[in-house]
Formats: sequence, C-alpha cells, structure tokens
Amino acid sequence: MARIAGVDIPDNKMLKIGLTYIYGIGTTMASEVCQKLSLSPVKRFKELNEEEISKINSLLDSYSIEGRLKRQIQDNIQRLIRVSCYRGTRHRVGLPVRGQRTRSNARTRKGPRKTVANKKIAPAPK
Repeated sequence: MARIAGVDIPDNKMLKIGLTYIYGIGTTMASEVCQKLSLSPVKRFKELNEEEISKINSLLDSYSIEGRLKRQIQDNIQRLIRVSCYRGTRHRVGLPVRGQRTRSNARTRKGPRKTVANKKIAPAPK
C-alpha cells in the first residue's frame, strides 16, 4: 500500500482514482496532479516507484487537504458561531444551515424523532 498525505491507498487502484481517497481531493484535482507531474492517470499505484510517490507527496504539501482542510472548516464554523450570525446559530442548535425545510424533513440534522405528549399532528394537505 502506498502512503500519501497520511492515507494508505490500495496498490491495485489507478492513480486518478486512488488520489480521491485523500480528503479534499476529487477527480478534477487528481487529474491536475497527474498532469502537473506528467504521470499517467491510468497507472496503478503498485507500478509507482518511491521517487514518483515522493513527488506526489511534495506537490500535495502545497494543497490544503486532510487534517489541515478539516481544521480550516471547523475554524470557519466556530467563527460563524462566535459572531452569532444566522448560519452560526443554526450550527449551534443543530438545524439545517442552508435553508432546507424542517417541518417534515431534516431528520439527519435533528436526530431521531422525540415524541411530545398530547400533540396532535394535523393531516397533510391534499
């Protein structure tokens, strides 16, 4: 297994697909990395030598990926919470942030249903 940016990538994966195992790298960025290093995107990881792997590692050091990217995202969320903007309060309360409806959906953010005693649910409009 090749280890790139702290992530183990299976040997039988193609270069373009294997790079997407790294958090923050999608297929587009993986293609760019292959193009910048003039490596074939269909080459398997087991066919790479140590020099090529070190080139990939050194190029990816300039990108914000894995732990650095996750920390950046968390810092942005904490900043929103700290300034008490609308999005920050939605993050704090654990509700959807981007304007989705919450009356009938949003179970992923809200968690399992909490039953409220003596609450009648009105029938859905037809």
